Amino acid sequence: MPSLKDLKIRIESVKSTRKITKAMQMVAAAKLRRAEENAQAARPYAERMNAVLSNLAKGSADSPTAPLLLRGTGKSDVYLLIVATAERGLCGGFNSSIVKLARAHAEKLLSEGKTVRILTVGKKGREQLRRDLGDKLIDHVDLSDVKIVGYSNASAIATQVLTSFNAGEFDVCTLFYNRFASVISQIPTAKQLIPATFEEGEEEAAAMSYEYEPDEDAILADLLPRSIATQVFTGLLENAASEQGARMSAMDNATRNAGEMIDKLTIQFNRTRQAVITNELIEIISGAEAL
Repeated sequence: MPSLKDLKIRIESVKSTRKITKAMQMVAAAKLRRAEENAQAARPYAERMNAVLSNLAKGSADSPTAPLLLRGTGKSDVYLLIVATAERGLCGGFNSSIVKLARAHAEKLLSEGKTVRILTVGKKGREQLRRDLGDKLIDHVDLSDVKIVGYSNASAIATQVLTSFNAGEFDVCTLFYNRFASVISQIPTAKQLIPATFEEGEEEAAAMSYEYEPDEDAILADLLPRSIATQVFTGLLENAASEQGARMSAMDNATRNAGEMIDKLTIQFNRTRQAVITNELIEIISGAEAL
């Protein structure tokens, strides 16, 4: 049974922890607002670019002169997985959910005899993947010094990926990240970047057609590299909002748990103190009667 001193020290320790988790919750809440606004502001541009490229791709999909980023290499032997996670922890299952999806995808490809290469963005993802897929890690992008993710960060990653693709180092590229839905909901997402894929949008549903000058292939050759950078940037922004939402939720739960633990320890402390006082009274009464 712990002594009164031990219980008091533990109560003070949990109170200090609760102050820290509460402060982290408030900081995450403040950062979440800006991160969520950035993510939402980027969605219309990404959706519009997706619609334009989808319309262009319809006329060039089967063309032998179509850009390599659209038609692919004609093979699917080597896969590059870009796993984007956070630089820090204490954000619940945010990092592990992304890694879990990427690991499952990698294991499936390996079971089919494919070659897998992994580019990590964020320290936490690299730490987890190193345990069982360490030999597949080819490079790492460190964003620990970046306070607010900018387009330049995404453009640098896209340039690295495009250089590798043009050198024939892989055939298919997929980006893994968490899409922000709400504070308590982040959706692990896998988005294929190369060969380019497009989601069906409102314009496609309305079967709208355009005439382009120059031709579709020339426009696609210019826009597809920008599209990859845009998709990486959108993924990083979604990740930033998801990270703060997950951290805010995790720290709120930690603060609540610390409060419940303090209540339980306080009750135990009071009961222990009452037992000590009772024993002392019994000893005094027993000593008085002996006299």
